[in-house]
Formats: sequence, structure tokens, C-alpha cells
Amino acid sequence: MARLEQERHAETPQRRPVAASASRRTLLGGMAVFGAGLAGALAASGKMDALAAAAPARDSDGAEVPCGRSKVMASDAATVVELPAGKIRGYERNGVYIFKGVPYGASTSGARRFMPAAPPEPWTGIRNALAYGRICPQEDSAHFVTDGKNLASHDEDAFLLHRGSAIWTPGEDCLRVNVWTPEINGSHKRPVMVYMHGGGYSGGCGHDLLSYEGESLARNHDVVLVNHNHRLNVYGYLNLEAMGEEDFAPSANVGMLDCVAVLEWVRTNIASFGGDPNNVTIFGQSGGGGKVAVLMAMPAAKGLFHRAIIQSGPFLKALTPDYSQRVAELLLNELGLSRSQVRALQTIPVDQLSGAAVETLKKMSQSPSHAGFGESGWGPTVDGRSLSVHPFEPGAPALSADVPLITGTNLNESVSGLDHPGANSMTDEEMHRKVREEFGGKSEAIIAAYRRDYPDANPFGLYAAIATSRWRIPAFAQAARKAALGAAPAYVYIYAWRTPALDNRPGTFHAAEISFAFDNAEICDHYSAGDPKAFALCKQMSTAWVSFARTGNPNHNGLPRWPGYSAEARATMYFNAPCAVRNDPEGEGLRLIAGA
Repeated sequence: MARLEQERHAETPQRRPVAASASRRTLLGGMAVFGAGLAGALAASGKMDALAAAAPARDSDGAEVPCGRSKVMASDAATVVELPAGKIRGYERNGVYIFKGVPYGASTSGARRFMPAAPPEPWTGIRNALAYGRICPQEDSAHFVTDGKNLASHDEDAFLLHRGSAIWTPGEDCLRVNVWTPEINGSHKRPVMVYMHGGGYSGGCGHDLLSYEGESLARNHDVVLVNHNHRLNVYGYLNLEAMGEEDFAPSANVGMLDCVAVLEWVRTNIASFGGDPNNVTIFGQSGGGGKVAVLMAMPAAKGLFHRAIIQSGPFLKALTPDYSQRVAELLLNELGLSRSQVRALQTIPVDQLSGAAVETLKKMSQSPSHAGFGESGWGPTVDGRSLSVHPFEPGAPALSADVPLITGTNLNESVSGLDHPGANSMTDEEMHRKVREEFGGKSEAIIAAYRRDYPDANPFGLYAAIATSRWRIPAFAQAARKAALGAAPAYVYIYAWRTPALDNRPGTFHAAEISFAFDNAEICDHYSAGDPKAFALCKQMSTAWVSFARTGNPNHNGLPRWPGYSAEARATMYFNAPCAVRNDPEGEGLRLIAGA
């Protein structure tokens, strides 16, 4: 997982390099306007009355804004919110108020490095909240080692996920939230959706992907959307507890404690943005899904959220103290420091520390191909303090037994047509050889089982689905273990829609579903490609996410009935055109693989 999430980054503010790994994304900015394509698709399917069409853009006075035009206002009189730390000025665009780069914690540099977040420093006057804030320093590009994939796949990934235009400004003063809301300073209490960005626990930020824009969810579904930046990699997960300095004891999980601080900020402040602090959904994709899983097991997060969605983040276990303490020891050696010099880590320049951290992980003896999600690289540790148990091992966290869960994966995830330019030309013989190399004597039975599930798949499509078993097995385990608690339901999905872009080659790759969950098919048009089916599916999926956030149940009139997951039926929603529920999908093949 860590290898899938690696990034290049710059040490000074600049545009993000295009040649980055296929699991990461970029923000362009923009707004969604619901077009005629979806209306035609819904009318054809007979579900126009089932899915509410997105409302036309309106300004703060309720007047409809003509299609293709935006009315933007930033005003001391109309777009200011007062928080405990001071007043902030955001802006309003067509009836949605947007606040970016709002501090939820103080700078984490110097003596605050590796320490739990402190409250934000108060300010006087009105502080601008008009642009995204700094991001946690990423992995040092001078030490970054590529995974050897064809750079063309990175270009295609950048195209489909709209990467390449976001400006990242790294720095340790990075504890920032962004808010999209239909109302400020009012009395309404809308569902609040707090998004955890992807990038494993090592990279990414809350504004590196166009899909993360919350304007469409706020406008079209009447919710409040929050996302944020927090500490990552060595800054968020360096376990210094064994180094003899008591105040470093929480250091192994300060990145996750940042996420708790975000939820505490939401509890304190979200009513000023029209949100209900007693109806908060946390959701995230990939590493962000892992953060959701960990929050479900953290006592400090108890009561701060009420629903959870894990998208392609099937983390069952966190790091062990032995592993993360060994990382810390190797890092000290890499920097030429002894245990008695541990405080020197707080004064080492960012470039030097980030570079040493990358070199340290190279020296760790590990087998990434066999490690489970979250069990290597950077990540939270079961430290007995902020995290006492693994998130979903051996069972789902009892701490959040009353929290409904959605968990799911994409059909192809990390093995897709983006990684394999010759995907459409793979022969049956090549497919058999690759599966045999991985699973040996059980390969023929596995292939036969998957053919029964996907009779129309070409050889590469079958191989890609089989290769995704390392994601599917733990995702289904999350659902089964959650359902076994018998307190709140678990719902499972497989996202299976294929973009027609690039000759229908990419498949249903890692991160493909995010734009639809955010109701952003219109602005993420490289991926949706103007396909009416894409616009219809986007409405179905985003409405399911919001229905879940509002009530704890994702069902709505525009979907087939989506039952909760049970050990008997194993009902799974396939998000596709059309959507359908299948019982025990890939079950025979997955059981063969799990026993291989």
C-alpha cells in the first residue's frame, strides 16, 4: 500500500509534478452545473422522479444564476464567520459559502514537532480564508525512487483524475480545514461530511484532487462538507516513545490525533456554518479510508462522528510498536544521532528530515507484496495510549459498534489499464500464466470461479479482478466483522463503472469513484467523458452517500434496494450502469485465494 501511495513533491511552492504515482490526484477548481445529459439518462431509465435533479445555481438572494455564469462575493458584511480564535472571511459562489485554509491547530514546527496539536493562535481583525493552506511536507523528491512504471500511465492518470494544476506549499504550519456550506451564521442544522484525503499515511493533502471540491455536495444535497490537511509520514507517525523523553510518548500517532482535532473543531464550530455537530459522517478513500478505520478504534474520537464510509481503504491492522520503534531507531542512525539526542530531531531542517525518513524506510526489512494494508511504511501504531487495538483485527472496533458503516472497493483498483498499456491485447494464455505465477496449482479453479462472476470480461479484465483480491478480501472482512457486532449495519459496494476515455482501456482503477461520491461528474469531465450514464450514476452514488450521512441508511428511490451486509447473503451493491445488488460476489474465487 505504501508503494502505491508514494509521491514526488517540491520543497518550495510550485506546481506539482505531473509524473506522480497512479494513486494520487490533483485539484483544478471549479463548480458543478447539472446538465441535460443526466436528465435524459434518468428519463430513459424511468427514474427521473426518483433522483432529485441538482438545483440550479442560485446566489445568496435566491435568484437563479444563468448557466455558465458565476456570481462570486467576498465581503466583510456577508461572508465573515466569527470563531473562538477570531473572524474569518470566505467567499460565496452561487449560493455556496467557501472557506479555505482555516487553522484548527497551531504550527507544528520546532518544539511542537512530534507533539499533539495545540489550539490555533488567536488573531485580531478579519483573517482571509480564501485560499488553501500549507500541506504537510511530503516525501523528499531528491530521495524518491520511482516504481518503474511506464510514465505514460502517469500522464493518463493525471488526465483522468485532473492532476497537475494544484499548487502545493509544504510547511509544518499545515493544520488547516476547508468548508463548503449553503449557509453561514444561521439556525439550520445540516448533516456534516468530513473527508479524509488519500495518499496512505505518507502523502497527499485536502486539495490535491479536483474531486475533493465540496461545492456540488453542498449545493445539490444541502450538506456541509469539510476536508483538511494533517501531519503525515515522519511528522505524523514517528514513534519516539521508547527514547526516554516522556513528552514524546504520543508521537507515534500525532497524525491521527490531528484528525481527532479536526473533529473537535467541527464539534465546536460547525454550527456557525449551518452544520449539525450531532450528525457527522467521516469518509475517506485509500489511506483516507484507513484513517476512518483507525478513528473508529480511537477513544479520543468517540462521539465526534456518527457514521463512517471507507472507500478502497481495507485496513485491518495498524503498526506494531516493535516495527515503528525500529523505524525510529534507524532514523536516528541515519541522522547520526543517539537516543540522548532525540530532541535534536525538532531542529533538523525539513529537507534533511524528510530525506532521512525516506532512506530509513528503504532499510527496513519488509516484504511489501505480502504485507497487509497499514502494516508497513508510515502509519499509526497500536501504542496502548491513543490506539489500544487494531482497527478491524481480530474484530470490528466495539468502541464504534453503534456507528453505521459503508465499505467497498473498485473493481480493478491498482491493477488496471493505466498500469498496463497493452491491457486490451492480453491473451488468454498470458492471463493464465500471470495468475499461475501468483497462485500456483489453484490458478485454474480461481480463473474458472471469476469467469462465472464476470462472464463478459476479456482476459485482462479477469486478471485485474483477480489481482484486486488483496483489496477485496480485507474489505469484505471489515463488513463481516462490523455486522457481527450486531449493533449498527454495514453496507458493502463494488464500484464497477468504466470510463469510455482512452478507448475504454483504463478499467475501474483506484480513486476512480471519488468524483461520483462528491457529485462532481460535471467538473471531472476527463473521467465522466460526457457519458449520460456517468451523470446518472454520479447522482445515484452521491445521493446514497448523502442519504447515509443524513440517516445512516444509503437507500433512496433511485437505487435498487441495498441490504445491509450479513454473513449469510453477503449482499453487495455494484455501482455501475445500471446498478445492481449481488449476493456473495467473487465469493468462490476469494475463498480459493484466501486458502492459497
